[in-house]
Amino acid sequence: MRLFTHVLGHADIGHFLGNICLVLVLGPVVESRYSSKRLFWAIVVTALVTGLVHIAIFSKVALLGASGIVFMLIFLSSVSGIRGGNIPVSLILVAVIYLGQEVLDMFLSDNISQLTHIVGGLCGIVMGFRMAKKRR
Repeated sequence: MRLFTHVLGHADIGHFLGNICLVLVLGPVVESRYSSKRLFWAIVVTALVTGLVHIAIFSKVALLGASGIVFMLIFLSSVSGIRGGNIPVSLILVAVIYLGQEVLDMFLSDNISQLTHIVGGLCGIVMGFRMAKKRR
């Protein structure tokens, strides 16, 4: 159960507000593009994948927060600009900025799971390309 529900807990109110604000901004855009059903399953899959990866690497540390979901939404919204199989420049820029920063921050001791951010972003990219193929 924890593999799915870790996205509902947060360390503090600041952590919650940061995540929920981005979900509220990006969620409706992604939902209108891909449908409520697809967005629901994207969230479920991302929660599961981020939970499994976290357990595989950090089995003794609890994972809290919807940051993986937020990164998935960021990348799903970037991938939504795919036209004719071409990779949108926005996706490349978002990947360099967001994922690049997370890779650099992995070496900090800040109690933030940069790995979850990266895995969530990768989930968004993979699911975005799969859903784009189905739309064509």
